Amino acid sequence: MEKLSKNKIKWIRSLRLKKNRELESLFVVEGSKMVDEIIANWSEHIVCLCSTDEAFQSRFESYHVSIQSMKELSTFHSASDILAVVKKPNPEGSDAKFILAIDGVQDPGNLGTMIRTADWFGVDKIICSKETVDIFNSKVIQSSMGSLFRIPIVYADLAVYLCESKLPIYGALLEGENMYNSKLNSNAIVLLGNEGNGISENLRTMITHPILIPGKGQAESLNVAVAAGVILAEFAKP
Repeated sequence: MEKLSKNKIKWIRSLRLKKNRELESLFVVEGSKMVDEIIANWSEHIVCLCSTDEAFQSRFESYHVSIQSMKELSTFHSASDILAVVKKPNPEGSDAKFILAIDGVQDPGNLGTMIRTADWFGVDKIICSKETVDIFNSKVIQSSMGSLFRIPIVYADLAVYLCESKLPIYGALLEGENMYNSKLNSNAIVLLGNEGNGISENLRTMITHPILIPGKGQAESLNVAVAAGVILAEFAKP
């Protein structure tokens, strides 16, 4: 197996930056579990694999990398023994009926958890506003636990998208109706907003069904990823 060159190490490291990921339409996946997910779901998008195991064999273009160099490549405290460089896909799912719309979520861990949750509850597609953190951020990839590779995700102008959609739009608002008293239709868009500011003002007017997760304590609000789980679980009820 060919040794990974210094130029390729520099190239892979450059993909840590969003601007470089967008320029080259590439991203990096770390760890055996996530690489296995890529091979299972997006094998046609794999550019190359890098492994610290000199005996590693694969049908994909592969390189050997030293443990020290892998530490330089990794974005995590503990470097894994394998990573993949992957082409960004062109998501499909135009006929999606159960859609999660995400408006300006900034925390990578929150977004990754929301993607994983959406996958669990059968969401057909995720639409992110252009202000939402990049789904190919390494922390989003890791916290999605592979769900990123199983569900179509696109970035769009949410105002335009929601305006053009014929689906009912459920939005989580503090002034919304108790969702347990609401008739929920799973052929719909579920809209969730930014961690601190909630749903943007210009999008609130497009919500056809404002809903609220009722609470009994004193907390000001729920974490957005937790709220996504609670709401999507209710929509997924038979």
